[in-house]
Amino acid sequence: MKIGITCQATAGGSGVLATELGIALARRGHEVHFVSMEEPFRLGHYEPNLYTHYVDTISYPLFKLPPYTIALSSKISEIAEEFDIQLWHTHYAVPNAVAALLGRDMLPREKQFCLVTTLHGTDITLVGSHPSFYRATRYAMENSCAVTAVSRWLSEETEREFQLSQPVRTIYNFLDAERFYARPVNRAALAGQDEKILMHISNFRPVKRVTDVVRVFKRVLDKMPARLIMIGDGPERLSATGVAKQLGIADRIQYLGNCENIEDLLPCADLLLQPSEHESFGLVPLEAMACEVPVIVTNSGGVAEVVSHGETGYLCEVGDIETMAQYALEILNHPEQAREMGRRGRAHVIARFPRDVIVGQYEALYEEVLERRAKFPHPASHRPGLPG
Repeated sequence: MKIGITCQATAGGSGVLATELGIALARRGHEVHFVSMEEPFRLGHYEPNLYTHYVDTISYPLFKLPPYTIALSSKISEIAEEFDIQLWHTHYAVPNAVAALLGRDMLPREKQFCLVTTLHGTDITLVGSHPSFYRATRYAMENSCAVTAVSRWLSEETEREFQLSQPVRTIYNFLDAERFYARPVNRAALAGQDEKILMHISNFRPVKRVTDVVRVFKRVLDKMPARLIMIGDGPERLSATGVAKQLGIADRIQYLGNCENIEDLLPCADLLLQPSEHESFGLVPLEAMACEVPVIVTNSGGVAEVVSHGETGYLCEVGDIETMAQYALEILNHPEQAREMGRRGRAHVIARFPRDVIVGQYEALYEEVLERRAKFPHPASHRPGLPG
């Protein structure tokens, strides 16, 4: 197949999933073309059958902001026509699916591709449900040939919020268990020999509640020597450093910024803290569990479909810092139990979220959509529930 992919290029679960999916599809022999503003996160190496095309935007005094969505639409249309793309897979309904629909409509009918839209969470829960974007988000989903979401929770939330005429399919995120695994590591650069390492990885948006991470860490630090390693960057970085200064623990926290080699850092951790307002899936906890690191997450959103409470980690209520700290101390004070929890976590990941099985689910969906197009060439007939 010839497949186009558009995703958010910055660090985050949606971009990571899209990139890893594109790489896996290319390795299976498909021709994959990424179109984005910049190189997608974790795509900094050559892969046969995989190509990246960049969107050019212009600055013009008439426009308050560069019209990126229109430029993206034009680029999608250009690449689709030049390389005979059969199917375009967008990650995020707004703006990516909307741009792909416009790009598809620019093409002659015989060149128009099938569109698959994958929802990752904030495109529905924060952006898409906002009155400014609701109609555009619903239009993008209703005019996609298929819509998927990364958890059952997100599928149900989307169907409830938007009352779609077609079902939203759940296809979970996945990871490469050969890349993420427990391994001997040199912790000396991150912590002293007697210090425990707590880790948090995110894009530091408000929904990630990074100040809760700092407050939980303070309660742990009151009981034992420890270090907090914060990986990522974003608007709440200043809030985190401000709270750390107020609590007098700024010197015990290290900020590493965005790192592509997460698999080399996670095995250093004794514990992962992800106290988000909600997670539509929870790719970071999945990666941690694959590295046999116990996780503490909030019981909100789709992450409860990833973490098994008391078996592979702990689920806490949003904002319940005291309970999170209690669970953290329980893990850190009982290393053998923590190691057993880590082993169960990896086994859980391999059993439920294997890369080859889930990539195969996407391939099967692509084939189904293309088969409908072969029977009924008009784009409107590519959708489930309509003829074909």
